[in-house]
Amino acid sequence: MQSSLTLSSPVSNTDGKQKRRWLKWAIIVGFWTFFGVLNGTQIVVSVWMEGMHLPFWRLFVTDFLGWLIWIPATPIVLALGRRFPVERGTWWRVLPIHLGACVVISLGHAAFASYVNQSLSPFGPPRQPRSFLEMLSGRAMSQFHLDLLIYGATLGVSYAVSYYFRYREREFRASQLETQLAQAQLQTLKMQLHPHFLFNTLNGIAGLVRDNRNRAAVDMLAGLSDLLRYTLENAGKQEVALKEELEFLELYLDIQQMRFSDRLKVEMHIEPEVLDALVPNLILQPLVENAIRHGVSRRAGSGIVGVSAQRENGSLRIRIYDDGVGLRRDDGAATVEGVGLSNTRARLAQLYGERQRFSLSEREGGGVEASLVIPFVRAAGD
Repeated sequence: MQSSLTLSSPVSNTDGKQKRRWLKWAIIVGFWTFFGVLNGTQIVVSVWMEGMHLPFWRLFVTDFLGWLIWIPATPIVLALGRRFPVERGTWWRVLPIHLGACVVISLGHAAFASYVNQSLSPFGPPRQPRSFLEMLSGRAMSQFHLDLLIYGATLGVSYAVSYYFRYREREFRASQLETQLAQAQLQTLKMQLHPHFLFNTLNGIAGLVRDNRNRAAVDMLAGLSDLLRYTLENAGKQEVALKEELEFLELYLDIQQMRFSDRLKVEMHIEPEVLDALVPNLILQPLVENAIRHGVSRRAGSGIVGVSAQRENGSLRIRIYDDGVGLRRDDGAATVEGVGLSNTRARLAQLYGERQRFSLSEREGGGVEASLVIPFVRAAGD
């Protein structure tokens, strides 16, 4: 049994966390640098348009540096947002915490901006010098509302990004679960077909032994061995190239021709361009088996089983037909679909959804035709 346990490498996890940390800091530094440049440029352009002759570089640097305080402040806001999430039912308890944090950050912003402004004096020496505390109190009161808006916007953006990634993660997990479920269902359907075919073949071998046709029984056993080997080699595949599916079908038909001798004739009409098309693994064998059982075996004389495949626009059309008695049973009642046909419908629906068609109908010249249409997709590497 193959284990589904996957061990993650501690080194790769560490590298992933390190990359995410660097990416977060790059975004924060890049955003506030851009914001500072934008505001600093706006101040310089405004002063220039007013006709004021001031050192433009001081104006720019003063305004630019004043916003860089938000580079270390942003991770603090994000951490507080995770530790004290603003949610329905608890917002009234965490709101004072965020308000207090905003006051502290705004005071730090005002202090840093006041220090830069006092050091560079972008508008020249003041007529009435003010102390640092006076500058701090004035700037703190004038810009608190803007800092509060930035604090709230930072929290809002962080929650929006967090919700988005949670939604994508849930969507990804749901998609994985759906895929795993579909694969499990397909595998179950395939496993229902294998014993069905195996028992029929073993019964055929037993019949040959009872008729003292030992050489034919040995040949059939050898053919069954090849068939089972092929089945095991492709057990994990949901789709294979049509040419591989036909190789498997030929092994199966060799066994059946041993069983029916001259009573079974096989026709193959396969367009060369479709040999590389992907088809569901083991999709043809149950249909051919159904044609033999309900067509050839119910005839007194010989019967024909045919397989054709061709491309129709963007689809692959495969037909399996016989020249038997049709869909009616010997007593006149309609034939009821067995395991092979019902599983074929289920597998096609699981693999292709509404992009597939499967039908069973009587042929004009007698017999039954099974037709399946699936998207035409070439196997990888072809």
